[in-house]
Amino acid sequence: MISHLPLYPLLVPLLAGIFTLMFKRLGINTQRWFSVGFLLLLLFVNLVAFNSTFHTSATVYALGGWEPPYGITLVLDKLSALMVLLTSLLALGAFSYALFERMDTKSLHFHPLFWLQLFGINGAFLTGDLFNLFVFFEILLIASYSLILHGNKEERVKAGLHYVILNLVGSVLFLLGIGTLYGVLGTLNIEDLALKISSLPNSDVGLVAAAGLLLLVVFGLKAAMFPLSFWLVHTYSSISAPVVALFAILTKVGIYAILRVHGTLFGADAGELSYYYIPWVLNLGLLSLIISTLGVMAAHSLKNKIGYLVLVSISMLLILLGINTQEAISAVIYYTIHSTLIAGGFFLFADLLARKNILPHIRLVGGLFFAYALAIAGLPPFAGFFAKVMLLDAAIQNSQQAMIFTLVLTSTLLILITLARTGSSLFYEQKFEHEGVATVLHRRSLLSIFFLLFLSVLLVVFAHPIMEFLSQTAVEIIHLKEMTE
Repeated sequence: MISHLPLYPLLVPLLAGIFTLMFKRLGINTQRWFSVGFLLLLLFVNLVAFNSTFHTSATVYALGGWEPPYGITLVLDKLSALMVLLTSLLALGAFSYALFERMDTKSLHFHPLFWLQLFGINGAFLTGDLFNLFVFFEILLIASYSLILHGNKEERVKAGLHYVILNLVGSVLFLLGIGTLYGVLGTLNIEDLALKISSLPNSDVGLVAAAGLLLLVVFGLKAAMFPLSFWLVHTYSSISAPVVALFAILTKVGIYAILRVHGTLFGADAGELSYYYIPWVLNLGLLSLIISTLGVMAAHSLKNKIGYLVLVSISMLLILLGINTQEAISAVIYYTIHSTLIAGGFFLFADLLARKNILPHIRLVGGLFFAYALAIAGLPPFAGFFAKVMLLDAAIQNSQQAMIFTLVLTSTLLILITLARTGSSLFYEQKFEHEGVATVLHRRSLLSIFFLLFLSVLLVVFAHPIMEFLSQTAVEIIHLKEMTE
C-alpha cells in the first residue's frame, strides 16, 4: 500500500495559502481563523510524519506514479521529517507573535505569503531531486521577497532589493550547476546522481567537480557562508519581527542542502570526488567564525548583534560539516534545532525592546534577555553548550583541531563578554532605542518568546533520547544509498 504521508506537509500549507487568499475579502479575522486551524493541522501532520520515521528508514513517494529517477520524488526520512517539524514549530512561534501584536494587518497578503513560504521550505526539505529543489527554492524566495516588505518601511525596500539581486544571481548559478550535471549524467535524481558519480569516467570528473562547486556556492549563499554572508545582517535587522523569526530557518535550508546533496553525491563512494568539497566548507566555516564574531563585537544595535550571532551559528554548523564524522553530523542537526529556535525567539525579543515600554516588567524581560544570551552564546544549561561540547569532541581527531579549539573557545568568550556589556547597557543604563512611540508591554506578547525558548530547553531535558535519534539519523545520512536501495 502506497503511503501518501510525504505529500501532506506540502498539501497543508498549499491549501492554507489558497484558502487565506480566497477568503481575504471576508476580513482579517477570517484569515486568522483559517491560518490558526491550518497551522495546528500542519503541526499534527508533521508530528505523525516524524513518528513514522521511527519505524522505517525512508519513505519514497513518486508523484503521479512515475518511478525514480524519471518523476518528481519526495523523500520522508528522519532528517527531512525532523526539519519540517522544526519549521512548523518555528512558524507557530512567529505566527502567534504576529497575532498577539496584530502585525499581520500591516500588509494585504501576509497570510497567503506566510503559507507560500512554508510550502517552499517544506518542499526543499522533502524533495528527492535537484530540479525540484531549485523549484522549491524559487517558491520560498518569491514569498520571502514580498515578506521582506511587510510593514512598508523604506529600509525594507532597500534590504529587499539587495536580497532579490543576490538570490537572482544564485538562481542562475543553480541552473548552470544542475544543467551541467544533467548534461553529463542524464539525471537529476539525487540517488541516481550518486550512483552515476560512483562510476564516473575520468574525462567527466572535472565537469562534475565544477558543477558541484557551483552548487556549493549557491547553497553557501542560502546559508550565508563567508564571503556570501554580507547580505544577512542588514536584511534581517530591517524586516518585521514575525518574518525574520521565520527566516531563522532559511539559512538552515542551505546547510541542509549541503548535507543532503553534497553528502550524498560526493560521499564515500564518489571515487576521486569523494568529499572533495569538505576542505572548502571547513576553512570557510573557520573564516566565517572569525568575521562574524568580530561583527558581534562591533555591532551597535541588538538586532544587528543577533544577525551576526546567526552568522556565528552558521559558522559552527559549517565547521561541523567540515569535520564530517558521524558524531559531527549528529551535532549539526542538534545545533541546527537549537540555533533556529533561539535565533527566532531572540529576534522577537529584540522587536519588543524596540517598540515597547518594558519598565513595568523590567525584571521579567531582563531575565529573559539573560536566558537568551546564555543560550545563543552556547553556555550551560542550554543546548548550545552541549552542541559545542560535541563539536570539540568531534574535532579531536581532525587535522585542524588546534585551530578549531582556539577559534570556537575564543569566539564563545568574546561573545559572552559582548552580550554582558549589551545587557548592562540595556537594563542598567536603560538605553532603549524605541521605534516610534513606545506602547505598554503586555505579558501575552512574551508567550511566543517563552515558547521558542522552552522548546530549546526541551533539547536539554530530553538530550539522551534525542541524541540517540540523531545518531541513527547520522548513520542514515552517511549510508543513505545503502538504506534506500
